Amino acid sequence: MDRFQELNAFIAVVETGGFSDAARKSGESQSAISKAVNALEKRLGVMLLHRSTRKVTLTDQSQKYYERTKPLLDEIQVADGELTSSVQDVSGLVRIAAPSTFGRLHVLPLIPELLASHPGLRIDLVLSDTLRDMVEDRIDLAIRVSQINDPDSVVRRVAGTELVCAGSRHYFEQHGTPKTPADLASHNCLIYGEMTERPFTGPNGRFSVPVRGNLTSNSAETILAGVMTGVGIGLFHRASLVEEFGNSDIVTVLDKFVHEPRDISLVWPKRRFVPTRVRRATDFLASALSERL
Repeated sequence: MDRFQELNAFIAVVETGGFSDAARKSGESQSAISKAVNALEKRLGVMLLHRSTRKVTLTDQSQKYYERTKPLLDEIQVADGELTSSVQDVSGLVRIAAPSTFGRLHVLPLIPELLASHPGLRIDLVLSDTLRDMVEDRIDLAIRVSQINDPDSVVRRVAGTELVCAGSRHYFEQHGTPKTPADLASHNCLIYGEMTERPFTGPNGRFSVPVRGNLTSNSAETILAGVMTGVGIGLFHRASLVEEFGNSDIVTVLDKFVHEPRDISLVWPKRRFVPTRVRRATDFLASALSERL
């Protein structure tokens, strides 16, 4: 049996979680998919899949095999597509991940123009404050507003932002305005994730101040809603407050102590060839975001 057919069947089963779903995705019969995977396992002498009545999962040995072979097949498909399509004919699905607030404010407004420029594209925009595993979640392109230390990714910086402490005038009228970072000990500081310390810079360099409050969330949107309604003080990327700065009730505090720049970057898995559709989306967003921010 053709090795390419075997690998296609194997990857389809892994990504759909079952032989019947893989058959529907690939347009092959379920028996053909099963035969191809069995042939691959026989040729390699390794069981690649755990089969059950509910779903099919990878074995420990086959996880690395999948991670190595998937990009190779993607590259073959890209090469085929680039040979048979014109440069302008960009089509297919691009799955983009972005932080929820930043994505809502800055990425979502750009999607209509991207789709108008490339009508053949389909965009799956995943807005989440959780750092997604790009391989496991099949993310083609991620937008990050944070430091990136990932040797398996390619990083392209497109803009910058900075951290700010912000609260509502209503809150400060009731509880006073902090003049120094140490004053935060007597304030209700809303906690994003596990950030129970706030970074600052003073005459003697960088330092951190422990904070606490009555609202903790892994959602930046929740922390923002708390600040907007006067619950407490939050720490944000300035780029995520563009709408709120138009609201005269929201102000920043301790600005002279906050010097924490953050890169806004496009990130994609490291591989020799990037699909044309991903390159087009990346180039568009790099240009559009740098102008927007």
